[in-house]
Formats: sequence, C-alpha cells, structure tokens
Amino acid sequence: MQRRVFIAKLIQWLKGAGLVIFMPVFMNPKIVNAGQNADSGTNAAEGMSLREFSEKKRHHVANRFQSPFPGSDHGNPWRILKWKLFSKNNHKVLYQNERVIPVKIDWSPVTRHAGVSITFINHASVMIKDNNTYLLVDPVFDGLFPLIKDYSPLNFDIKTMPSPNHVLITHGHYDHLDKPSLGSLDPNTHVITPLGYTSIFKNLGMLDQDRLDWFESYREGEREIILLPCKHWTLRNPLIGPNRSLWGAYLIKTSGGVNIFISGDTAYHERYAELGRDFPIDLAVFNLGAYEPQWFMESSHINPRETVQAFKALGARQLAIIHWGTFRLGDEPVYLPPIAIKKEMEKAGLSDRLVQLNHGNTLFF
Repeated sequence: MQRRVFIAKLIQWLKGAGLVIFMPVFMNPKIVNAGQNADSGTNAAEGMSLREFSEKKRHHVANRFQSPFPGSDHGNPWRILKWKLFSKNNHKVLYQNERVIPVKIDWSPVTRHAGVSITFINHASVMIKDNNTYLLVDPVFDGLFPLIKDYSPLNFDIKTMPSPNHVLITHGHYDHLDKPSLGSLDPNTHVITPLGYTSIFKNLGMLDQDRLDWFESYREGEREIILLPCKHWTLRNPLIGPNRSLWGAYLIKTSGGVNIFISGDTAYHERYAELGRDFPIDLAVFNLGAYEPQWFMESSHINPRETVQAFKALGARQLAIIHWGTFRLGDEPVYLPPIAIKKEMEKAGLSDRLVQLNHGNTLFF
C-alpha cells in the first residue's frame, strides 16, 4: 500500500474512532492539565450535601466547572487512545445482530391526550407533554457525523411533531446539543440550559433562554423545571478543554402532577438518595448506553447494574431508559441495554417497575 493511501486510511479510521477532535489536545499538555485540575476526581462535596455544595458554588473553579463526585477522569485523551487502539472489544461479535430500525411516530394520540405523556424519539431525545405544553429534551434529528451510523433514523416528517414550547439541554456534547436539529425549530422557542451555552443559542437566533445553575429552577405556573447535579462532564472545543460549561440532570414537576427525573448522561454516584429525599419521583428516565468498556466509561456513563442501584436510591415509582439503540458510542451493541436492564430489574425483584419504552413509543400517565 502506498504511503499516501495508508495515511488517508489511517485518518479515516481515526475519525471513525472519534479521535481526530482530540488531536489538538494531544499537542497541548496545558489543556490536558487544565481539564484534569477542573475535575480532579477528588470528593469535592465531602461533608456537604449536594444542595449545600451547589449553593456555595464550589463547582465554579477558575472559569470552569468541577464535579462534586470522586472518581472523575476527564479531559485525558491518552485514555481514549488506550481504549481505541489497545483495548480488546469483547462485544464485537454481537455487532452482526444490530439492525437499522427506522422510527415512525404518529403524534395524534399524543396531541389528543389530556394530561402528561413522554415519547422516546431517539438517542436521548424525548418529548414530554404536560397538559397543552410540550418539552423537548436533547433533540438530535438527523444523525451525528457521517462515520457514526444511525440505527434509528427518523421515518416521519419532523414538521408533524408538536412544536415544543421549551427545549431542555442537559450538556454540550455533540450527541445532546445538536445545532442542526435546534436550527430546525422555531427560533422563538424557549430554551433551558445549564450555564455556559449562551453564545451557541445566540448564534442560532434562539434568544429566549434561561440558564440554570444546579438546584436553580424555571417556573411556569404550576410547572417547575429544576437542574440537578450529575456525574458527567462536557466538551465542545478541544482547544479550550473540558468543562467550560455546566452539565446536569432535570427534575420536571409537571402541572399535571407527575414528577419526571431526566438523568442526563451520568456515571453512578452515591448521592441519588439525597435527590430522592428532596424530590418525589414518579418516573426516572436514565441514559443507559455507551457503558462498555467499563474501565473507560465508568466515570462518565452508568451501567445496567448501577442504574438499578440509582433507581432504588431515588425511590422512584417507575424506570425507563433512553440513550440506546441509535448510535454505538461504546463497545456494547446498540440493542443490548434494554435486555441488560430487564435482567438486572428481574434480579432485584423490580420487573413490575420497569417501563419498556422503545423508540417511537409513548408512555401516557
């Protein structure tokens, strides 16, 4: 193989492995160090409740944000190289069973329903109907990058979807804050985000924005939307490093009387019981996907066994999972998370509390 062809193929492979975006970081150790200092993996909230930690703004550190949870290891590109180049993928044999399943949604039952419902669109995108108000979380309508396969492409005209009154963004990773998808919405749509995303939405012409810190809320009549801490991180520009913006989970107190917890991308942490004491939860929606290999993913994404632990600690009535079936961002095949969580809930004697919410399905309350 000629050297030029080999280099071209290598670059294409690196793109597919998601490494090219980190190359500027490799060449600038100051950025790596800054990222590690901002999220050092120490127990920053030790001796404090999450609410006290947040109210004291202990997560605000030198123009960045730090996690209150121990065991975080972000902003280190060498771990990504280890995963993609030197780690054995024990799930690769299962990829032959993956299938592309287009998502078709008939929105008429949702629009007719007089109450609360939640529709799983794809990946981490859900539409929550609260009486006559629609809340859209982390919309990604048309896939990500060309080399990341979309296993659940939308097979309906997005114009038939109810126009959201509010868009909620959990964090800035590209599979959650997707500018083309946001750009397809009415620019007058109200946006709720964690701190640090003002310029992105200003450039999109979406100027009606509420920016929340942890435990801050947006109120609208009897509806309240609260941003809560979760164990994750964020990055959009590798030149400035990770955690320049905040990330979070949401607790949505609907005017219809149903409380819905949206975990956002999160690793497991020991503070879910605190959140459960503060907020009664009818439905906990966890992002379960991209958790393998666990040695690499465990500081960013929760696995099935941990999801059950978190669900029990929250004291929620029902559990549903999203963030699976659309993009293979970890080693596990896209179809595996629902199978795995079903087994874990059976082990815990909680099968009756699991809601099987597939792409395009709606849970009506």
